[in-house]
Amino acid sequence: MTYRFLPLVALWTSLTFAQHDLNQSIAEAEMKASAALSEFAINPNTLNYNLTYCKLELTINPGIEFISGKVTSTFTALEPMSSVTFDLNDALTVSSVKRNNVNQAFSQANDELVINLTSPLTAGSSATVEITYSGEPESNMGSIEFSSHAGTPIMWTLSEPFGARDWWPCKQDLNDKIDSIDFFITTPMPYTPVANGLLQGVVTNPNFSKTTHYKHNYPIPAYLVAIAVTNYQIFNQQAGAGTPESPHFPIVNYLYPENAAISQNQLAVTPAIMALFEEKFGPYPFRTEKYGHAQFGGGGGMEHTTVSFMTNFSRSLIAHEMGHQWFGNKVTCGSWQDIWLNEGFATYLDAMVVEEFDGPAQFQALRAALSANITSLPGGNLYLTPAQALNFNNIFSSRLSYNKGGMVVHMLRYKLGDEAFFAGLQSYLNDPLLAYNYATTPQLQEHLRRHRAWIWKNFSRIGFTSRATRRMRLSHRIS
Repeated sequence: MTYRFLPLVALWTSLTFAQHDLNQSIAEAEMKASAALSEFAINPNTLNYNLTYCKLELTINPGIEFISGKVTSTFTALEPMSSVTFDLNDALTVSSVKRNNVNQAFSQANDELVINLTSPLTAGSSATVEITYSGEPESNMGSIEFSSHAGTPIMWTLSEPFGARDWWPCKQDLNDKIDSIDFFITTPMPYTPVANGLLQGVVTNPNFSKTTHYKHNYPIPAYLVAIAVTNYQIFNQQAGAGTPESPHFPIVNYLYPENAAISQNQLAVTPAIMALFEEKFGPYPFRTEKYGHAQFGGGGGMEHTTVSFMTNFSRSLIAHEMGHQWFGNKVTCGSWQDIWLNEGFATYLDAMVVEEFDGPAQFQALRAALSANITSLPGGNLYLTPAQALNFNNIFSSRLSYNKGGMVVHMLRYKLGDEAFFAGLQSYLNDPLLAYNYATTPQLQEHLRRHRAWIWKNFSRIGFTSRATRRMRLSHRIS
C-alpha cells in the first residue's frame, strides 16, 4: 500500500520543493531588506515615549527617486522629557519642526532626529510635533525602491525590520504600536497609491495631481507601515459569509494592468482561504477596514497590515501572507528572538490550506518534505538567543524560523489535539494583553498549557473518550 502512493508522493515532493523555494524566497527577501542594517539595534533614545497617532502627508512621483512630506506625530511621555528622538535616515533632510505652530530646535546625526522641546513634558503628558522633510531616500536593500514594470514606474516600501527610518521619521522597535495612522499621498494623476487601512477619498488638485487618503485605525508597528505607487488596476473581491455573525468585508487587490487577467484568476481562491482561517482562528483581525494585495517588484511577499505586497499570486504565498494578519500583525513577536511566532505560524497556515484543499496525502507529503529540509543540516535552535537575534541570517532562516517553526506548530497540534490547540490559539490571539500588541514564546506556551489542562479535565462534559482522543491525535501525526 505504501508503494502505491509513491508516484503521488514523488509528485507532491517536487511541488513541496517549490514551496521550500517559496519559503526561501520570502526569507531571502526579508533578509535582503535587512542585510545592510545588521549592526542596527533598537534605539534606546526612543524608549521614553509611546506613539499614539501619526499623519503622513507625502508627495511621490514613482518616476523620480525623491520623497517629500510632513509627518505629524502625537506621543505620550513615559518619563519627564525635554527632547524627543525619532529614527530617520540622514539622507533625508528635515527643514522644519513645529509644535503648536511654534518652531522647535532640532539636530540630525547618526540616523536620528533629536527635537528640543520648548516646553518640557512630564510623565503621562502628550505632545504633537510636525516634521517637514525631503530628499533622495537611501534604500537599504529594499526598504524603499523606485523601479518599473512593463515600462511604467513603480515605488514601494518594505521596512522589516529596521527600514522604516529610510522613508519617514518614526520609532522602529518592538515595544510600541501606533494607535492609528492617516496617509495623504499626493501623486501625479495617472498613478494610484496604496497604503494600510481603508480608502477615505481622493481629491483632484489643480496641478494634474491627486491626493489619496487612507486611514488605519488599528495599532501598528513601524515595520508594517507601507505605501506603493504605480498605475495599479483595482480588482475587488468579497469575504465573509454575509451574516450578522460574519458580515461581508472587502478584499481589494492592486494589480499590474499587463497581467491583471492572470492575477485575477489566481486570486479567486483568496475568499476561501480567508473563510478557512476565520473558522480556525476567529474573525479577520482588521474586518472594519479591508484585506488585499498589492503587486510589487520585491522577492516573495510582505505581510503589511491589511495589504500584503506580493511578487506573484501563488496560492501558497497568498496563504502565507494572509496568515500573518493573525500571527504577526494582530499579535506581533515581542522580540526578534521570537520571530518564529510570526514566520512559523504563517508557514503552518499555508500547510493547513494544503490539508484542507488538497487532502491528507498531500499534507503528509508536504510535512515530510519540510522535515527533510529541517534535518538536512545538524543543529539550529528555533528560539533565538539574544546574540543570535542580532544576526539576520538567523532571524530569516527559512530552514528554522519558517520550516522548523511550522513543524513545531504541527507538533503542538498533534500533542494537544485539535480542540485544545485551536481553543488555545484563539485564547492567545484574543488575550487583551496580547491582541494588537506584542507577545513572547512563554506567553504562547501559557495559553496552550492552560487549554490542554482544561480539555483533559472536561473530557466527560465535551464528550471525548480516550479512544476518540487517541484517534484525533493519530490523525495529526508528524509522520
